[in-house]
Amino acid sequence: MSTEYQRALGRRIAQERRRRGLSQPELARLIDRSVAWVSQVERGVRKVDRMSVLEKVAESLEVPLSELAAEAPVVAAVTEESPGAADLRLLLSGLHSLRAMLHPVPAAPAEELRPRVERVWELAHGSRYVELTALLRNLVPTLEDAVRSAPEERRTELFELLATAYQACSAALAKLGEPEAAWIAADRAITAAERAGDPLLVAAGAFRLGFVFLGARHLDQAEETARTASEALRSLADHGRPEAMSLWGGLTLQRAVAASRLNDADTAYRHLAGAHEVAERLGDGRNDYNTEFGPANVALHEVAVAVELGDAGHALRVGATVDVSTLSGERRARLLIDLARAHAQRRQADEAVATLAEAESVAPEQVRDHRAVRQVVSDLLTMQDPPSPELRELAGRVGVY
Repeated sequence: MSTEYQRALGRRIAQERRRRGLSQPELARLIDRSVAWVSQVERGVRKVDRMSVLEKVAESLEVPLSELAAEAPVVAAVTEESPGAADLRLLLSGLHSLRAMLHPVPAAPAEELRPRVERVWELAHGSRYVELTALLRNLVPTLEDAVRSAPEERRTELFELLATAYQACSAALAKLGEPEAAWIAADRAITAAERAGDPLLVAAGAFRLGFVFLGARHLDQAEETARTASEALRSLADHGRPEAMSLWGGLTLQRAVAASRLNDADTAYRHLAGAHEVAERLGDGRNDYNTEFGPANVALHEVAVAVELGDAGHALRVGATVDVSTLSGERRARLLIDLARAHAQRRQADEAVATLAEAESVAPEQVRDHRAVRQVVSDLLTMQDPPSPELRELAGRVGVY
């Protein structure tokens, strides 16, 4: 979307809103968006980047869609696919289970495989996707062999390791913008967890599946997955089992994000409050099932929710208080990306660029492959004319022109 079109569209929406005698809060209710979103669109700060949303605006203002959609709203991005994403898709496309069934080999011992699975998650938390893919390329077939050729009494532990490896694969693919492949990996993780007979590991698979649905903006599916899993875990969490509390809290944070993307602020903040209460009981220093759930992660999600709802000021205030020392590189980078989005919503271009540069120093692969980063950089290019050297260089690194 060109800068001039974006501004012209905002002016036209404001003009038609006033013509109908609507206030910004009234239009926001009609189109199921926040008042901040309407204000930002009318000022030309925020794009209307989906035709379905533009159709709803046109319907609410009682104007033909053709009068608003004079130019297709697109993000100017030229991106190269991450090598990690392509290789992980290929890994999931291989029928390793069939080879293991027809050509069994002696099972590797679990004590030998466990450090490799733990290393997979270290790489996932560090957003080091190329190294992660290289490790999984051999580890997944080895685990598929092991669960089929090991004696019955050893299979439970091996299925647990297989489920955990597939969860890491799903987490990486979701971050790399590959929802279909991430869904396959999450489903395989849940199946392996069921074979292990571990209900909490099944819930951890559901937690990964929730991220897939959020990334693909299948918000009703994200809510349903997180709701059913968290309701099943509730009694264990209420009785103080730490692992269940972590999983319940992580799933509840996913429900908060889903609600915020549906512009349901009351529900989003209610879920945040519930997660905060459990996080305070649980305390810091845990990472059950790689959820990183705790007070810092709740604060991180509060920032994300505030940004989704267009409340940039609240996001920046909360972000300034987050103790990131307990968070992985991936989570720290995600917080910085959301803070950059908040700065962009307030037209603080230099601050947004500096924040993205900091995120890039923490997790370069994540920042350069993240769809939200490309969107905010595209927005910043419309704000700065001409763009600063720092913004121009950042745009080149993430593939936005």
